[in-house]
Amino acid sequence: MASTLSKNEVTDLTDPTTTIPSPTILAVEDQGIEAIKDITFGSIAGIVGKIIEYPFDTVKVRLQSQPHPPLYTGPLDCFRQSLLSPEGGLRSLYRGISAPLLGAAIETSSLFFSYRIAQSALQKVIPTLPQGKAEKLPLEALVACGAISGAATSLLLTPIELVKCKMQYPISPSSTATATRSPLTVIASVFRQHGIMGFWRGQLGTLIRETGGSAAWFGCYEGVSAGLHRYSARSTFSTATNTNINTHKQSAALHHQLLAGASAGVAYNFVFFPADTIKSRMQTEELSSVVASAKRQTFWKSGRELWRQQGLRGLYRGCGITVARSAPSSAVIFAVYEGLRGWTG
Repeated sequence: MASTLSKNEVTDLTDPTTTIPSPTILAVEDQGIEAIKDITFGSIAGIVGKIIEYPFDTVKVRLQSQPHPPLYTGPLDCFRQSLLSPEGGLRSLYRGISAPLLGAAIETSSLFFSYRIAQSALQKVIPTLPQGKAEKLPLEALVACGAISGAATSLLLTPIELVKCKMQYPISPSSTATATRSPLTVIASVFRQHGIMGFWRGQLGTLIRETGGSAAWFGCYEGVSAGLHRYSARSTFSTATNTNINTHKQSAALHHQLLAGASAGVAYNFVFFPADTIKSRMQTEELSSVVASAKRQTFWKSGRELWRQQGLRGLYRGCGITVARSAPSSAVIFAVYEGLRGWTG
């Protein structure tokens, strides 16, 4: 029976019974472990962030999808009416959170997983880029990887956001049909009326938002992190003489991660917010009493109609509260993810 080698024993390469794992097998195993980490840690970070931001997201959706003339004068008025709602304040603000919690886990894990895969693929396609997972790519390459990650994630996210938006849409006091609205009834209704493809209603808006937004999200986080790392390195002479900028993520202080994450959240939500507004209106138009016809509008037609009715202000309605809630949420997401990564090595 072959004995188990200790760490101090040397393997005899001339022994035919000695089995040495090939580099390919080791690489596959390493990729599998990294994928599990991305999915697990990304899911945990996404769920924590979603619990923090969900009430603000509910207010944002209600501001975006309200008819003309508006039901609310602004975010504070929407909060007030939601808290005074007959169904209960917190229940009203957290209505439909089950689907978004699942969505947050899927979205965040998919973003981090796709982001890492995109970096590996880009290194193989462009040999002149720094090679190896320990090497940081140039910022422009990281921005491109973020865009690829967002585009891939949008396909998973659209059905979940469609259910979320329909759940968050305010229940009319005179309505009995929507009073029992739940994720399962919404899913059944969408499938019954529009089939399987009905769950991808608003996909173009999600694609635009996620592609551009994720490029800004990862790009801003990486850029701010690198900037903070340089500043910290220059502030201490001993650190500045022994620091490699490529390792800034491993040595980043918690407050640096929080600040970079908060900046990334603001960039993600502000840049492509109009696309999100149009998407939310498309996904809730069947619940609005002001829909004049049963014909469903396209992304561009819905955008033109919103511009005609409310102008630029309508496209950015709810942007303030979205940016305000995205800063702490994104900060927590990156801090939790990076913390778990650092803890497990």
